[in-house]
Amino acid sequence: MAKLPISSYLHTDVVYIARFLLGKYLFSNIDNILTGGIITETEAYKGTSDKASHAYSGTRTNRTEIMYGQGGVAYVYLCYGIHYLLNVVTADVNIPHAVLIRAIYPIIGTNEMLVRTGKTKVNNNLSNGPGKLTKALGIDLSINGASYQGSDIWIEDNKIAIKKMDIEAGPRIGVGYAGKDALLPYRFVFNYGDYIKKTH
Repeated sequence: MAKLPISSYLHTDVVYIARFLLGKYLFSNIDNILTGGIITETEAYKGTSDKASHAYSGTRTNRTEIMYGQGGVAYVYLCYGIHYLLNVVTADVNIPHAVLIRAIYPIIGTNEMLVRTGKTKVNNNLSNGPGKLTKALGIDLSINGASYQGSDIWIEDNKIAIKKMDIEAGPRIGVGYAGKDALLPYRFVFNYGDYIKKTH
């Protein structure tokens, strides 16, 4: 497998990228420990026009400034003072689109994931939420701004052939404050069960 090229992140349609990332492999290399898994759930955030986005209406703060750079870097923030959430910044400079990685299916370095999370069993529940997956992968604010072309975090394509019927689209989670935008079908879930049974 090879890292996704930078061009994969520069598409102007963030909804397309959110779907495209499903089935790709997300890896972290923290303290020389490799962990990773298959991306199974994503959410698209469409920049300045999206009331659910941190960059809505052109908001620029120390936290959100990373979103205004060129795509292909990580945007990590602390949610409710508890969970680190991992995003992929997309599009070109000054187009603050991002994709939240909500879940992965654990594949590589699962023993370390168990240690990091305090869990005892490797299954979907190990990393099936945005806060769970960052804990399992050892991701915190030190990864904010890291390039997906680098050695700390990256995404690879294992050529998983996903059928349209294997993807569910629906409203994003926890963005009720966004009014009508909260109802946009910008959350995508890969129903990966059959794939896992065949290959792992």
